[in-house]
Amino acid sequence: MRARNKERIIKGICERVLREVAPSEKEKEVVLQFSENLTKKLTEAMQRFGIEADAQVQGSVAKDTWLVGEKDVDIFILLPKTYTKEIFAKVLDVIKALAREKWVEAYAEHPYIEAEVEGYKIDFVPCFKIERAEEAISSVDRTPLHTSYIKRHLAQKVKNEVRLLKRFMRGIDTYGAEIKVGGFSGYICELLILYYNSFRKVLEAASNWNARQFIDLEGYYEEEDSLKLGFVEPLVIVDPVDKERNAASAVRQDPLSMFIAASRTFLEAPSKGFFFPPETKPLTSRELLESLRKRGTNFIFVKFGRVDAVPDILWGQLYKSQKSLRRLVSHYGFNIVRDAVWSDERSLNFFLIELRCRDLPNLKKHLGPPLNKKEDCRIFLKKHTGSARTLSGPRIEHGRWVVSTAREYTAAEKLLEMSLKDGGRKVGMAEHISHAIANDLKVLVDEEVLSDYLRNPDFARFLTDYIRGKPKWLT
Repeated sequence: MRARNKERIIKGICERVLREVAPSEKEKEVVLQFSENLTKKLTEAMQRFGIEADAQVQGSVAKDTWLVGEKDVDIFILLPKTYTKEIFAKVLDVIKALAREKWVEAYAEHPYIEAEVEGYKIDFVPCFKIERAEEAISSVDRTPLHTSYIKRHLAQKVKNEVRLLKRFMRGIDTYGAEIKVGGFSGYICELLILYYNSFRKVLEAASNWNARQFIDLEGYYEEEDSLKLGFVEPLVIVDPVDKERNAASAVRQDPLSMFIAASRTFLEAPSKGFFFPPETKPLTSRELLESLRKRGTNFIFVKFGRVDAVPDILWGQLYKSQKSLRRLVSHYGFNIVRDAVWSDERSLNFFLIELRCRDLPNLKKHLGPPLNKKEDCRIFLKKHTGSARTLSGPRIEHGRWVVSTAREYTAAEKLLEMSLKDGGRKVGMAEHISHAIANDLKVLVDEEVLSDYLRNPDFARFLTDYIRGKPKWLT
């Protein structure tokens, strides 16, 4: 594709995408009016309860970078630092009364309220009012400073560039700083546009990013200073309102690599599908079973029910437990091809472990100490000579003792059932996950998952995507 023709195609795609993602002036007016009315009501309610507070709109609505149809509004309740954190409970009580029945109390560094008001999803977040980042008591205290910085520096003409970048990130599944995604926040998208000036230039730059990328909008540091300052993440974007903080610390390596690869591919073969990928059509039951058969591997599913935790805590504990399962299965000699986690964040969760083979031979070769380790050899021989688990040996091979023993577990599903029957805390399962597993555990093998697959379309799409094993933009 010639450069001039490619340029024209990219421009055309971006124009079409913007027509779909940029809110109309009417929508902006409605959202802003709703937000202003809500903050006014909340500020007045706080005053009636004797709380000195200023409710303000933050996030993408305040910065005019939200996408069409989004009904997520962040309302921060700014409190004087003369208060202590004990005031938060009273603030939340006022919010609950205002939201009536459609609210849930969530928790990050401190409690906040997720509520539905007039069809909008609202996060009500109490924080302390600060003038400088170093005054922050918790990370949310910085948010009004972030909003103020973006509003001062982001020109009106490039706000749609932010929208393009956000929609691109969503399309390739790298948008969101929450633990589940480990990707790019809205604030990071805004900072990238500020730094590179356009969506196209962000992608061009990302196409050439190294294994470790350093961005400093305010020029606080030389790049070589970053490691000395403890910025060790793969993407470092120095927070312009707090030079001690990496604003991109939540971005994990895989989402970063996905963005780099997608940027390269889009610039080579531009397509609207990067922004709006097709919805996954689940495999039929016959196609699923045939796909499993062709792989020649075994799928082990650890299924369990509700976990009493908000999404960020849930996903943190799921990922921690996933690592523990990986260690457990590998320790007992099973060869992991790949693994994954799925949750509906309500009542159903799965760990998926794909094994080269679910069954192992009973005999396991165990290497002992070299002969020059005299005391270790004595202990090894005492343990294995005449043991009921010893099938062969001990013998000497290449200057060290070796023994062939009987495996404790030859079937992966039995290993998991026995290790997790009491919740699995002893093998490293996270606390909330352990409680859920202790109450409701099923270990399924291969086609045994079919009934869950057919009952749950979201799980079916997840498993279909796992089996296909490539991003939707890679055609």
